[in-house]
Order: sequence, then structure tokens, then C-alpha cells
Amino acid sequence: MQYPIGRFPWNVEADPDSRQAWLKAIEDTPAELQKVVSDLTEQQLDTPYRPDGWTVRQVVHHYADDHLNSYVRFKWALTEDSPTIKGYDQTAWGDLTDTRQGDTTFVSSSYGPARTMATCVARSGKGGWRRSFVHPTSGPVTLAQLARLYAWHGRHHVAQVRALRRRKGW
Repeated sequence: MQYPIGRFPWNVEADPDSRQAWLKAIEDTPAELQKVVSDLTEQQLDTPYRPDGWTVRQVVHHYADDHLNSYVRFKWALTEDSPTIKGYDQTAWGDLTDTRQGDTTFVSSSYGPARTMATCVARSGKGGWRRSFVHPTSGPVTLAQLARLYAWHGRHHVAQVRALRRRKGW
């Protein structure tokens, strides 16, 4: 239930077709996530997607929060030489009041950053994909790896909500 599409594979070759597919997934996922939650009731939004997991509402907010953090990471990597980024406590962010009670249309805030990430990296040429930042716990991450991660990340959360809907018959 936690990984409906499998765990993230870090060691995937970044060929041009794959990179384009990742950027398309990053750009398309906010609308997919919004669509999969748009007709859910408040009670359904407050249902955990798995035992001891986040509620659907928290998943939506986590996706948007993480996407906004990713946007900043992309821009740092494109404008600075291998900057060390600041991590954040996803669990603590997921427990904030806005994620427990907030409107799920917040995911729409991911549309602009998604398009900007796709455009910036695509227009930076091959060298842009090799640019990187340093994560305080994960170490160096290239923009190709980050694009792959965020393409997976969005599909992962959409799949969690879809799986819950199937299990519950929603």
C-alpha cells in the first residue's frame, strides 16, 4: 500500500526520451492528482490511504509542499554551482494544521512550478541535466535524478489515492 508503483529506482539512465517523459509527468501530475481527489467528500479526504499513513488531504498537501521545494532546488542547481540545499521535515510539515484541514485545491499551486521546472531544464541543454545540488543527507543529486524522482513522486501519490478509492469502492 505504501509503494503502489514500487520504490524509487535511483540508477536509471537519463536518455533524451526518458527525460522528456519525466518532464511531461512532472507537468501533468498536478492535474491528475486534482482530478483523483476532486469528487471526494470531506470524510473521504480525511481517510488515511493506508493504516498509519497520511490522509488523502495530507498526501495532496505533501505533494504540493514537496513540489514547491523541488522547484527551488531546480532553480538553485541551475543558477549556482552544486549548492547545498536545506532539507525539511516532511512528517512535521504533514502534521501542520493546513495539511489536516486545508483545501485540496492547494495542489493547483504546483502547476506553475511544474511548467517552470520543465521549461528551465529543457532549455538549458544537455549540461543542465548534469547540474546538481547537494542534499544534506542524500549527497549530490543531478537535475536528471531530481526530474526522475519528481516524475515518480507524483505518480506514486496519485496511485496511493487511486488504490484507496478502489479498496473503498469510491
